[in-house]
Amino acid sequence: MPSIEQARPGRLIDSVWRVMFRVAFPLARAWWTLRRPHHEGALIAIYVGQALLLLKSSYRSEWNFPGGSVHAGETPHQAALREMEEEIGLSPHGLIAAGSASGIWDGRRDTVHFFELHLDAMPALRLDNREIVAAHLASPEELQGMALTQAVAAYCFAKRNGTGQVSAM
Repeated sequence: MPSIEQARPGRLIDSVWRVMFRVAFPLARAWWTLRRPHHEGALIAIYVGQALLLLKSSYRSEWNFPGGSVHAGETPHQAALREMEEEIGLSPHGLIAAGSASGIWDGRRDTVHFFELHLDAMPALRLDNREIVAAHLASPEELQGMALTQAVAAYCFAKRNGTGQVSAM
């Protein structure tokens, strides 16, 4: 399936932000590997028909779902809604809880809460061109050959093997 192109042209400030993300992320991963902090996150699997919406961040080589950290005082559901708005400009409220998974990812002890959103058509997306630089609708067949973050791979593995909801690993 083709990539979904971003409408907003890049600006110099966007390039500066991308460089900062590319420098900061490996440093953060090194720190996390030394400290092994616990992290809680929320990711949203957005289905358009059978295809999944994947995002490319400026600082990772793997594709990921929209999502991010659960902040203090925030539920995973609230975090998922906030991250969808921040990353792709989407603010629907039809999220379905789809389980969670845990592992040592990016050097952290990570617990990720998954949510699903099922859409009939691709919505208009607003990518910030700083953290999120590309979006792609991937067919189920295409997913198997793509570089995915470990959390997304865990979600896809559980779905592919018919286990229903993702559970703790």
